[in-house]
Amino acid sequence: MAKILITSGPTRQYLDPVRYLSNASSGKMGACLAAAAIERGHQVVIVSGPVTVNYPDQAEVIRVTTTQEMLDAAIEQFSNCDGVIGAAAPCDFQPEFVANHKLKKQGSTMTLGLIETPDILWSLGQIKQPNQWSVAFALETKNGAKNAIAKLKRKNCDLVVLNGPTAIDASETHIKILDSTGKVLIDISDSKPVAAKAIVDRIEKLLEG
Repeated sequence: MAKILITSGPTRQYLDPVRYLSNASSGKMGACLAAAAIERGHQVVIVSGPVTVNYPDQAEVIRVTTTQEMLDAAIEQFSNCDGVIGAAAPCDFQPEFVANHKLKKQGSTMTLGLIETPDILWSLGQIKQPNQWSVAFALETKNGAKNAIAKLKRKNCDLVVLNGPTAIDASETHIKILDSTGKVLIDISDSKPVAAKAIVDRIEKLLEG
């Protein structure tokens, strides 16, 4: 059986001590993937951003807040894992400057400068060994398949799970699993637990060669 790293949930990038940039990712898919993997006998470690969802008791859970923290924890765990499923929705941007105190209204327009955060799956792809695998999630609003395949290749992944914004914090989802050639291996609309089992099944076939 495999030891699987799963990134899950959102991350937060603070503007000041109380405000932050983030998204509505709930961690539900990460929890379902962990449950499906554990049910099949795999060992699971989850690096999770701030969520209220309950992860399986059998999983090791590492809690983080920022994208950099998620990256650091993922890199630390990845060398001891057979593969990674990047189900998290890390914040892609962070403020160029973080205020030390709560920002106050000034009665005028405020300009917010943003810079990119580290790319977690890309970073893992740079250190991935020949005996390891990685699966990306691609949430797209247009040119879904094209962008998903580009993401897979750019991040040195083996498979990519394509979904859309309706999946965020939802109980059901529509996913397509694509390989590096662009072939659709699975196309399913169902509950997240069912979709997670389909993803784990496809990963096991990948491991079988």
